[in-house]
Amino acid sequence: MKVLPCGDRAVLLDCGSLEEATAWFAALDDLKPVLGAQTVLVKGSPKELRAAVASRTPKPTPASAANAELVVAATYDGPDLEEVARATGITVAEVIAAHTASTWTVGFGGFAPGFAYLVGGDPRLRVPRRQTPRASVPAGSVGLAGEFSGIYPRPSPGGWQLIGRTEIELFDVTRDPPAMLQPGMRVRFEETP
Repeated sequence: MKVLPCGDRAVLLDCGSLEEATAWFAALDDLKPVLGAQTVLVKGSPKELRAAVASRTPKPTPASAANAELVVAATYDGPDLEEVARATGITVAEVIAAHTASTWTVGFGGFAPGFAYLVGGDPRLRVPRRQTPRASVPAGSVGLAGEFSGIYPRPSPGGWQLIGRTEIELFDVTRDPPAMLQPGMRVRFEETP
């Protein structure tokens, strides 16, 4: 892991993997870090932050999310569901079963406020992004891309393979924190009609 200056008011921890970044994110939880796919951004005096990093040990899970689990009711009728089944070589029913049987973990947030990259799903569900992204993906769309699953928190452009939808509200500025899904939380999907 490298500690890099990020201007005069932050440092960026450049880690070798999501697992290492998540462990450092947990170790620095009280400093309100921002987690990326392989990085952790911490605001403050670079000199003081370097000392804080040097005095800490990475942890496996952020304290704020250690025991949190969210069950997401989802309807599996996405426009790419059959394409995902063809690409993975399993049936539509098996795609749904694999998605709902997995206990996903929030790896990090990004792309849009409230969007969380969920990791730890069934490896059979790894599919590429769409060759041509959609100009607008409806809020609540459940998708797959690479090793990740995710839920679009609001209407936006997007290139993920859409397999379903949910009514859950992932981002609300009146909530503390505004994003429902926080790094380290576990997420399970439950099929609803």
